[in-house]
Amino acid sequence: MTDDPWRVVRADKGALLVLPAHGAAEHEPVRAPLERDGLVASDEGRVVPAVGDLVELDEHGTPARLLPRRSALVRDSAGRTSLTQVLAANVDVVLVVEHLDPDPDLGRVERLLTLAWRSGAQPVVVLTKADLVPDPQGMAQDVAQVALAVDVHAVSVPSDEGLEPVRALLEPGRTLVVVGPSGAGKSTLVNALAGREVMATGGRREGDGRGRHTTTHRELVPLAGGAMLIDTPGLRAVGLVADADALEHTFADVAELVAACRFADCTHVAEPGCAVQAALADGELSERRFASWRKLEREAAYQERRTDARLAAAEKARFKKLTQTYHRTLRGPGAPRR
Repeated sequence: MTDDPWRVVRADKGALLVLPAHGAAEHEPVRAPLERDGLVASDEGRVVPAVGDLVELDEHGTPARLLPRRSALVRDSAGRTSLTQVLAANVDVVLVVEHLDPDPDLGRVERLLTLAWRSGAQPVVVLTKADLVPDPQGMAQDVAQVALAVDVHAVSVPSDEGLEPVRALLEPGRTLVVVGPSGAGKSTLVNALAGREVMATGGRREGDGRGRHTTTHRELVPLAGGAMLIDTPGLRAVGLVADADALEHTFADVAELVAACRFADCTHVAEPGCAVQAALADGELSERRFASWRKLEREAAYQERRTDARLAAAEKARFKKLTQTYHRTLRGPGAPRR
């Protein structure tokens, strides 16, 4: 194997599919078997590799080292632990995909935008199925009210309407990741941007008209022009990883009001001089937006507390192990325990 890095196309159980980081579109993926624990060495210890990662392979074709990530789309993992899951690494643009039919879920858009801002990549909102609603641009303006400082595009893949500004994001060397709920048309969008069918798609379900969930794994697709796309399965539940800066990006309007409150520790419930309550009273801030901010803020704070507790427990266990090793060394081989 060469010393040049390889890009992770897909992470399967026991192995990675990888492509040369340079000129990926000209090659076929190769299988790189993982060690038994499924982890790869990195500057931060042994970690789980993710789609989009850059790895070095040893002479046996096994991932020997994971290179530092310049960005990472991370979610709180499912379950009650504080562990996190990297959805995609080394991405430049996060395409937050939401459908216009049924009506877009503004709270979900805010949640995904917060994840995108935290990743270090640039979020862009893509509203699909514009051909199924009478006023797609009006609906896009409504979404833009919660997607502050973010480009919002209403698109129809069948008619190619609105896709040109999204295609313009596919610059050589750029990596885009597509995230959103099941049935939003993510794989259909990926195929349209790729100019060929690279991901399986599903039709609309009878009864409720919703799209079928088809993508079951994350996969990187190299494009002929030099850009790369990462498709992801539909996200049913998206747990936040604590990041005050990301929340401030998503809710810049609320953050500005919070900063204007009379008291620094204002709870925004009944304190005098609360700029948030004043904005709610005069309609400047909607109850829905305030409730969404409050929910994500509390969720992020809770996740941060869990992470601190887990790290403290891990450090305690590490210290205990070191202490036991030290005492065994002092006693010498065969010495009885006290």
